[in-house]
Amino acid sequence: MTKLVINADDFGYSKGVNLGIIEAYKHGVVSSATMMVNMPGAAHAAALALAHPGLGVGIHLVLDCGYPVHSNVPSLINETGQFYKMQELLEKADPRDIEKELHAQIEKFFSFGLTPTHLDGHHHVHGQEKIYPMVQLLAKEYRIPIRKVSGDSNHPSNQFLPTTQAFFYEFYGNELTPTSLIDLVKKSTSFDTAEIMCHPAYIDEEVLTGSSYNVQRARELAILNDPEVKRAVEENRIELVTYKDVIK
Repeated sequence: MTKLVINADDFGYSKGVNLGIIEAYKHGVVSSATMMVNMPGAAHAAALALAHPGLGVGIHLVLDCGYPVHSNVPSLINETGQFYKMQELLEKADPRDIEKELHAQIEKFFSFGLTPTHLDGHHHVHGQEKIYPMVQLLAKEYRIPIRKVSGDSNHPSNQFLPTTQAFFYEFYGNELTPTSLIDLVKKSTSFDTAEIMCHPAYIDEEVLTGSSYNVQRARELAILNDPEVKRAVEENRIELVTYKDVIK
């Protein structure tokens, strides 16, 4: 039987995102989420996580959205104090500042009274060549599993850190249908363990004006709650789990 993590990214981005994720957990197929501890909705997300202990919650490491958690990481931020966008970040970031900020984000997650199930990254930042070495060090230090970052079996993430056998990122975009997700659910049965990424939300002002991926999140939420999708999970004998169930 395949153990499948369906993980909702961006927990903590806003109340609309948080409530959408909880809806998809309670009434759909989401089994896990990862939290952006630096965003305005983080405390609200933490309260929801504590109220729904069956939802696996990990850390969505952030280096290119919002403001840093650490007070002194000058190479990561622009003149307004916000993180640079990805390309500029990769050009300007001092590895020491990266490590300080990621460490601060992990510690802030623990401060909410939560224990992380795993690590991943906003815009897959944890897999960037410049950033991955720090993520690997922190994952080892805290003994936290990581979202798969490479299909290359020789990549360090597949040799030194616990992760799933497969990671599917394709449930994303403007043309999603229930079939889009069902196809990935069926693909997951080729593996003992797998993860599907998703981004459900109710649309609030923060999402509408702050994220280029906005109304698509509401569509994702509808699909994740679709009875056809839930039926596909059952018919393919898939167990929806968290990283705690995948990594022993």
